[in-house]
Amino acid sequence: MTLSVQQRGSTFLIVAMCLLTLAICAPFSSHDWQRVVQISVAVCAVVYGLCLPQAGQCVDRPTALGVALIGGAGLVSAVLAHQPLWALAELALAISCAAIAVTFSRVRREGGEPLDRVLILFVVLLCLIKSVQYLHAGILALTSGNPVLNTDLLLSGFSNKRFYGQFQTFTLPLLALPLLLANVSRTARALLFALLCVWWLIAISGGTRGTWLGMGVTGLALVFMGATGRRWLGWQLAALACGLLLYWLVFTVLAGNLGISISNGAADRLTTNLSARGPIWWQAWGMIVERPWLGFGPMHFADIPNHIAAHPHQAILQWASEWGVPSTLCVIALATRAGWATVGVLRERAVSLAPVDVLRLCLFASLVGAMTQAMVDGVIVMPVSQLWLALVVGWLMALHVWRTPSSSPVPALYTVRMMASVVAVALLVFVAVRDVPGLTERIQHYMDSGNDHLQPRFWAQGVIALPKQ
Repeated sequence: MTLSVQQRGSTFLIVAMCLLTLAICAPFSSHDWQRVVQISVAVCAVVYGLCLPQAGQCVDRPTALGVALIGGAGLVSAVLAHQPLWALAELALAISCAAIAVTFSRVRREGGEPLDRVLILFVVLLCLIKSVQYLHAGILALTSGNPVLNTDLLLSGFSNKRFYGQFQTFTLPLLALPLLLANVSRTARALLFALLCVWWLIAISGGTRGTWLGMGVTGLALVFMGATGRRWLGWQLAALACGLLLYWLVFTVLAGNLGISISNGAADRLTTNLSARGPIWWQAWGMIVERPWLGFGPMHFADIPNHIAAHPHQAILQWASEWGVPSTLCVIALATRAGWATVGVLRERAVSLAPVDVLRLCLFASLVGAMTQAMVDGVIVMPVSQLWLALVVGWLMALHVWRTPSSSPVPALYTVRMMASVVAVALLVFVAVRDVPGLTERIQHYMDSGNDHLQPRFWAQGVIALPKQ
């Protein structure tokens, strides 16, 4: 029995969402596990694309040309890099993320508005599960009799609390969507607002300043997006205030009455220091100055050892140092063009309360927050963040209102895109099959070599620099 296009899309969406849930909510989740999940979603996306007839272009010709130039420059940079296989693996990651975004876009276009409700229910479910996990861990910590409560230990599912913060930056804007819709009952609205308050409590407790910065910039941007944007900001500020109140009641009043002192509290993060980012930013700048045209090669910041990180925690510096300045300028131009087009649609429909227009606003807020955080954190590096970036971009592409009719498909471009996606996913599967059985030994060897912490990049131990002979 042949499945229809919509049935295949629904199957892909279910599989992708189940895998994402396992990556984020499973108690055994880790950076390496999340990378394997990302590769699995990419495989599903490519298989889905191969099983469907050719459709219209999902982007216009200038965008397709820009993406092709970035890919071509990345390929040349990877081939010339010190370790071409790792550079090609990073290029394959970028291609696979693009393939996932295109697949989400097509699934949404074929499935229509009912899938928007599926997306929001999925976000609510994920945030609910993580909130229950956090509250359960908090209750256990407060009743354990331990005189010290480390708030970092309340966060689960991610190998670093900053990665948790990146996930929250993507989901905080989306979680407010049901509060903006007219057809939501008072009871449901109250429950969803309570969930948003707890989600803010976790964001405050986690102390990820990149999340605070991302949400702050997003709030400023949405002030200019009409009444709905200002209502979104109002709900977020109200939830933030409640989150702050909850944090004070639990970690100051209640913990104080129980005689428990707080370790890694939110107040400890209220600083203006760069958290050791200065040296790695300078390293990236030095790489740019040395090789401005094609960079050192994708992933090759991790090929130059330092004692801090395998990526510079700054998206523009990372891309420029590894892919080259021309490629970076092209990426910035495409992102600016796409963002401006989305802003145009948002401004045109600022008074609309249609669910699809409100969703577009929340997706845009999610993207603005994530890209702001990418200026100080590894949003474009971590597997879950890459998956959410692909999901948000793909859904926005599907919802975009074109000013001119969508161009007819170009067979040659479609063939090149599918071939690149197949080769990219095949390479990622090869790397996973090669490395996964020995990841534990790889980490142990790295730690035994005198290193005191892991530096995640492709894997949790992300340094690819070859040992000195």
